[in-house]
Amino acid sequence: MNEKDQGQLDLLNQLLRDEQFAHGYGGGEQPERKDKGIPSSDPSQHLPQAHHLSGSSAIETRPDPGREQRKGAPEVIFGETKEVGQIIAMAQGLLAGSGRALISRIPPAALAPVQDAFRDYTVRIREAARSMVIYRPDYVRHTTGGHVGVISAGTSDIPVADEAALVVEEMGCRVTCIYDVGVAGLHRLLEPLRDLLADEVDAIIVAAGMDGALPSVVAGLVPVPVIGLPTSIGYGLGGKGIAALLSMLQTCAPGLSIVNIDNGVGAGITAGLIANRVAQAREHQSQ
Repeated sequence: MNEKDQGQLDLLNQLLRDEQFAHGYGGGEQPERKDKGIPSSDPSQHLPQAHHLSGSSAIETRPDPGREQRKGAPEVIFGETKEVGQIIAMAQGLLAGSGRALISRIPPAALAPVQDAFRDYTVRIREAARSMVIYRPDYVRHTTGGHVGVISAGTSDIPVADEAALVVEEMGCRVTCIYDVGVAGLHRLLEPLRDLLADEVDAIIVAAGMDGALPSVVAGLVPVPVIGLPTSIGYGLGGKGIAALLSMLQTCAPGLSIVNIDNGVGAGITAGLIANRVAQAREHQSQ
C-alpha cells in the first residue's frame, strides 16, 4: 500500500470517528440503545457484522444497522433479486442492530416465508409497493416534524410513489399523497397542490411515466424542492421510463432534481433528508 492510499484510509477512519458521522443529522429521537456502556462515537459500533445464511458457509450478508445514525436514512433491503434466505438473514441483522428492517420489492413467493420467519414481530406490508417493514417488539418509531408530499401522475405510477412514501414515513416524516393528477387533466392538480403548500410541505416527490411532464409542471409552481421520479410506464419508443427520465433531465423548471427510473427508495430518502433538515431548522428557530 502506498503513502497516498494509507492517507485516504486514515482520513476515512477519522471521519467515521467524527461526532457528526456517529450521531447523524436526522431529527427526532433514535431508538434506545441497549449497549449503553459503549460510546456511540465508537466506529466499531456501526461496522457491519457478517451473517451466514443457514445451510451455506460461502454466502454472507453484512447489514448496516448504523446507517440511519450515520447517514440520516436507514438501509433498505432490495428483495427483488435475493433469495428468501438472504432476505431473512439481512432482516435479522438489521433487527438485531436497530430494531427495524425495511424490505423493498419483495418477491410474491417470499412474502409468506418472510412473514412466518418474523411472526413474533410487528410486520407492516405496503402491498402496492411490494414493500415490508419489520419491527422488533420494543421498537418505537420517531417523528421529526418533516412533511413530504408524494404526487403521482397516474394510477399506474402509484406502486413506485407508494414505495417512496413508505421510506419517507420510516424516516420520521409526515406524508401527504396526491394520486392521479397528471397533465392529461391538469385541473385535478391545482386544488390539492394548493392545500399541500398551505400545509407547510418541505419537499415534494412527483412520480410520472409516459412523457414525464408533471414534475416540471409542479417544480415551476412551488417554492420547495421537487424530486422527479420517472416510472417505467409508457408506450412504444419512449417506454420503460426512458422518455420520462429524459424529459425530466431536460426540464427548464428550477428546483427539480431527478432520481433513476422506478427508484422510489432513492426519491424517498432524498425528500426525507431535505424535510428532516428543514424541520430541524424550524425547531431551532422556534426556540
